[in-house]
Amino acid sequence: MAKISLEPLRSIDGYVASALVDSESGMLLSGDGTGISLELAAAGNTEVIKAKRKVAAALKLNDTIEDVLISLTKQYHLLRPLESNQKLFLYVVLDRVKSNLAMARHELRTFEKSVDFS
Repeated sequence: MAKISLEPLRSIDGYVASALVDSESGMLLSGDGTGISLELAAAGNTEVIKAKRKVAAALKLNDTIEDVLISLTKQYHLLRPLESNQKLFLYVVLDRVKSNLAMARHELRTFEKSVDFS
């Protein structure tokens, strides 16, 4: 896979950082932004995605994860498994005060459709 630039995500209001992560290994494939260890975040959030998929399978939900939102007092952390490649997910950190969560989710979907992640 060619290196994917996450730079377009910087236009999201409240943007702090982002990562493209392999959800099987937890490896950071691409990262952008400051103030957070993206390697550590990639590995840790891979466990979140794996756990949610395991629970969804156990509950026989017969559905896929669109995104996982982790709300902190100062930040939102969005985990978005890619529709085009379920082995990958986008991780985005937003400043809670400066962001619009609905718009951020919309912009992530638009970004995903504009990039070839195969």
